[in-house]
Amino acid sequence: MKPMPPTDNQDAQGAVDAPLYVARKKVYPQSVRGTFRTLKWTFMALALGVYYLLPFVRWDRGPNAPDQAVLVDFPNRRFYFFFIEIWPQEVYYLTGLLIMAAMVLFLMNALAGRVWCGYMCPQTVWTDLFYAVERLIEGDRRDRMILDKQGWTLNKVGERVTKHALWLLIAWWTGGAWVLYFSDAPTLVGQLLRGQAPFSAYLWIGILTATTYVFAGHMREQVCVYMCPWPRIQAALTDEWALNVTYRHDRGEPRMSVKEAKKVEAAGDRAGDCIDCLQCVAVCPTGIDIRDGAQLECIQCGLCIDACNRIMDKVGRPRGLIAYDNDMNMARREEGKAEVYRPIRSRTLIYAGIIVFVAGLMAVTLFNRTTAGIAVIHDRNPLFVTLQNGSIRNGYTARLINKELQPRHYAISVEGIDGAWVEAVGVPPDLNGHPIVAVRPDTTQEVRLLVHTPAGSDLAESTPITFRIRDVKTGEEDTVSDNFKAPAK
Repeated sequence: MKPMPPTDNQDAQGAVDAPLYVARKKVYPQSVRGTFRTLKWTFMALALGVYYLLPFVRWDRGPNAPDQAVLVDFPNRRFYFFFIEIWPQEVYYLTGLLIMAAMVLFLMNALAGRVWCGYMCPQTVWTDLFYAVERLIEGDRRDRMILDKQGWTLNKVGERVTKHALWLLIAWWTGGAWVLYFSDAPTLVGQLLRGQAPFSAYLWIGILTATTYVFAGHMREQVCVYMCPWPRIQAALTDEWALNVTYRHDRGEPRMSVKEAKKVEAAGDRAGDCIDCLQCVAVCPTGIDIRDGAQLECIQCGLCIDACNRIMDKVGRPRGLIAYDNDMNMARREEGKAEVYRPIRSRTLIYAGIIVFVAGLMAVTLFNRTTAGIAVIHDRNPLFVTLQNGSIRNGYTARLINKELQPRHYAISVEGIDGAWVEAVGVPPDLNGHPIVAVRPDTTQEVRLLVHTPAGSDLAESTPITFRIRDVKTGEEDTVSDNFKAPAK
């Protein structure tokens, strides 16, 4: 047989000459009403309400302390969250929160797919808000499509200017709200209005204004499809029991119009419930057809469910042609078996167990932590000094921590070597021979410590010792271990 000549899109070796990148096809999501649209409005209102208003919530921590409920205080190296105060030394709490956040994300995926993407992701929330503004100014799907095809008129210019001005206003306030978490919100707002705020505040407001405006107003679904790594990751974490927004092809096929379905059914054949109205495509914020099966672009928002249910109501057919379903039930229905749902399984139990364990561990350490602390560093050169009377002395640099909002006085002692005593350079001892060091409120104090042993003590080359500090007023204590160095025998 004579080979066919290559086509215009194919070279002589048979390779397809296709573009590496496909130009973006603009999506015009249509508005819809229903259960999942209501859920999205609710999550959006809660998320935006918390984000914009939380910096202005007050929390009384007493004198000499900020009264902002949530504050990242970089100058003083503190993080405040209502009654919780986190110091730099307690960065492990951030690690715990990140582990919990990852496990919660994994658990949500195991239960209901990309529910985070569909309802709670910041990109989804702000894009929904920008779409709402766009519909308010330019109309719904059909109106926006017509407006884009029209030439520039005074009405079109007015609508576009109004829309982008509102988008920029929302983006500006988004950036402005972010910087309020890093300084006293009412004070910073006043400084911003008077032009007296730090340059870094204006810089970050500008950066976040630009990114919000570009991501939510222009890139939209492109961020989810091409920039976000989660769609690729979650595919490796799901299983056949996870619920996902699914077109039930066993019920919907073969597709045909209502009139054609009546003719087919009258002839004794089966017609699917899908009437091929494309409403599921029209409302999709990423512009896909859910009937094509699982797709990376699907953010599992459920709007296609609302659209399909409304159509099913109109044509008198049962709801749920598109619904949250799993692969297992799709197979079971084709085999004539009953549907089965298993939210509790090994995968979800492991995720939930890790969440509970980490949360419990953090809670225990948080509520049992002390407000006093000590850290020491042994001198490296020299490791020890032999005095004229035969006693051995080691030097240490100690940092005393006071997490209270009032000054404290710590008595310092040393344990581990019989007869050993500690001296704080420049600090007189009390009647018991323990130096008393004053530490200012909510700060640390560095002090030079000298540990002495009696002459003739039988010492190993390295002996473990313990430094103990005690609040002379409250009795609260903290300890730290190190080693006492002596000459080799």
